[in-house]
Amino acid sequence: MGNTFGTLFKVTTFGESHGVAMGCVIDGCPAGLNLNEEIIQEFLNRRKPGQSNFTTSRSENDLCEILSGIEQGITLGTPIAIIIRNKDKNPHDYSELNKVFRPGHADYTTQLKYGLAAQSGGGRASARETVGRVAAAAVAKVYLTSIFPELNLMAWVQRIKEIESKLEYHNFSFADIEKSAIRCPDPIVEEQMKIAILNAKEQGDSLGGCIRCVAKNIPAGLGEPVFNKLEAALATAMLSLPACKSFEIGNGFASTYLFGSENNDQYYLNNTGNIYTKTNRSGGVQGGISNGMNLEFSVGFKPISTIYKEQNTVTKTNSQEIKFSIPKGRHDSCVLPRAVPIVEAMCWLVLTDQYMLQSTRKIYD
Repeated sequence: MGNTFGTLFKVTTFGESHGVAMGCVIDGCPAGLNLNEEIIQEFLNRRKPGQSNFTTSRSENDLCEILSGIEQGITLGTPIAIIIRNKDKNPHDYSELNKVFRPGHADYTTQLKYGLAAQSGGGRASARETVGRVAAAAVAKVYLTSIFPELNLMAWVQRIKEIESKLEYHNFSFADIEKSAIRCPDPIVEEQMKIAILNAKEQGDSLGGCIRCVAKNIPAGLGEPVFNKLEAALATAMLSLPACKSFEIGNGFASTYLFGSENNDQYYLNNTGNIYTKTNRSGGVQGGISNGMNLEFSVGFKPISTIYKEQNTVTKTNSQEIKFSIPKGRHDSCVLPRAVPIVEAMCWLVLTDQYMLQSTRKIYD
């Protein structure tokens, strides 16, 4: 089944969008780490809905509850179970929508696979499923930064539709990203993005875009060639996210326009004799293995499928072609602002699992 992620640091998420609760079970977290609900809650607060008028108005406080694996703020080395109860669930809102296949949603393919109609709000296909991933990422970060205190990562909204920020990450901080209502650290571009989102919302439409993520001070040597290369693991993680349609590392598709002489990252020795590259077009990964440079990648999200314009579809019961429209509700017009901490979460999970895999290669210090 596809509900578990990771090889050694394993995360299983559970729950449906309008069910009783969401959550995760983490297996593989070592004993002895300082961890409590406040640390996990800090992660969840960045993802929760209703943070601004640019996101869904669904009211969920996303309070986490640790069920197992932690005692008196210390991990026990046993499975950690975390639950987040759904407060603002309204399955009756979907009574009419459940009669048709909503264009762009997982309704049709879910019924083909499982023989059942998709649950209210998309069930497991809903972006609400990611709340368990974010909770697990808080645990992953605590573990990984206990070993590499300087390791940090940040993601931001780089583009919404054709509105793009050219600001380089050297010129802003995590705090600058979090000050923005839509998590774009470029103030001029941010205002343009806000207008675009509100216009799409007013028209009953939606927008997609791109998130950029950078991880700094990650150890060299992460990645398991050939089928579990670091970029392959990241791509698997990111493309598992709802609405995610593309992934590229380094300069990605832009490298296809270059000569090899233009694209190669050339090596040099720094003042302490360590090897680095003068450029980072590879995004910090060569041969599927991290090289010690910053990890840089981009993730593309489609416009979310829930729009309020009239569309063509087919009914579930008698396969009749009809026109239908979704009543205006509590959905995001653009998923990008809330997807930023989710992209970061998946990166934490990948790096933690890849570090554990690399650690198994050492039989002594």
